Amino acid sequence: MTKYLTQVTETYRVDSEADATAMIEEAKKDSNFVLSKYSCIHKERKAKGEIVDEWFRLILVKDFNDEKEPTDFVTISYE
Repeated sequence: MTKYLTQVTETYRVDSEADATAMIEEAKKDSNFVLSKYSCIHKERKAKGEIVDEWFRLILVKDFNDEKEPTDFVTISYE
């Protein structure tokens, strides 16, 4: 059986919009994949009307192969 990795969606919690922007720029420069989509959403957690926590949800969609015509065998390692 032949398996090709075509796409990965990664979701991160980051402390600031600047951190998210830096991660997006780093992903754009990576030659191992094509960054096909990304989004950054400001999130808040409230308790009794007060903001008790704030963060940014960063979503990166990375394309490794074309699903119709894959060419590369890719292995991802998360440490």
